Amino acid sequence: MATSTPTALGLHPAPAPSFDDPLGMLLACHVRMRRQLATLTRLSQHVTTFGADAEARTAAAAILRYFDRAAVDHHADEEQSLLPRLAASAPDLAPVLATIGEEHRTLTLCWRKLRPLLSSIAAGTNEALPPMLVREMCEGYAAHIDREETLVIPRARASLDADTLAAVGREFAARRDL
Repeated sequence: MATSTPTALGLHPAPAPSFDDPLGMLLACHVRMRRQLATLTRLSQHVTTFGADAEARTAAAAILRYFDRAAVDHHADEEQSLLPRLAASAPDLAPVLATIGEEHRTLTLCWRKLRPLLSSIAAGTNEALPPMLVREMCEGYAAHIDREETLVIPRARASLDADTLAAVGREFAARRDL
């Protein structure tokens, strides 16, 4: 077996990006989002066998906390702070940026369908999640995140100067009352 550094094993993870690195923050949020979506997939399978047991209630509550707050802030960070500036500096990206906005609306609608089901699992009163709805949420976010990471973030790094990114970071912090 090859040797690994503690960081490679995840024992000493790198510190989370700060508001000084708003693009890094968005990427870190994508990592957390993928984790929550993986938990959602496992939860969907778990409740089929074990119902709304303590593990299911805990997982559902964590997913709710994440998508009720962090995902909302993430979408707002992009739509209100990053994407308008990127549109101004890279007008050729207009179709991609429009798609990102459409995806946010679609994902929000999907979340509105899923949220009450997760709330009832968290409360211990529901023991099922429609696989089709879970798949729609997970696949929708996966495609969306991939589009942002391959088209939007690299272009933002190349197109936006340090002052602009600093302003974006300040807006991210203000959105969180920091």
